[in-house]
Amino acid sequence: MSDRNDIIQLINLYGFAMDTQAWDLFDRIFAADVDADYGATSHWTDLASFKRDFGSFHEVFDATQHVMTNHLVTVKGDTAHSHTYGAWRLVRHAAGDPPVWDGTGWYDDTWVRTADGWRISKRKIGVVFWTGNPRVQTPSDDVVFQLDLVSMRQEGREGRLDYLKAIG
Repeated sequence: MSDRNDIIQLINLYGFAMDTQAWDLFDRIFAADVDADYGATSHWTDLASFKRDFGSFHEVFDATQHVMTNHLVTVKGDTAHSHTYGAWRLVRHAAGDPPVWDGTGWYDDTWVRTADGWRISKRKIGVVFWTGNPRVQTPSDDVVFQLDLVSMRQEGREGRLDYLKAIG
């Protein structure tokens, strides 16, 4: 249970890091060579660029709130898998009315035990639903807002959910 609790604490720390924009906390959550897949146009393979790009993207928001729920964790030796639901609200008053964009989705994570504790080595996120003002996420008229919605059912059928594979 200790490993499971440690992993859940780090999943929740991710939400806190996002909302405080304390990007150095990512060093406690992700491996240096993390493979972070946030969709077709947002994929990183190293922590430094992941932190830099997240900082740049999120600095335009007046506030954010990330809620992490429904934690599923399985541990096998020095590897673990987790699946977590998430909901997030992004607020940017300069975007107009309403100044919010809300989304829900899931995080499918692979973890490795390191000398410094558990770290996410691989993350895949799927956005299931969003609502609100798309201009909250697009700071200029030159940027067209696009977001692929991902069905967890389809991802499972296609063998792209590591947690589902881990619990077999």
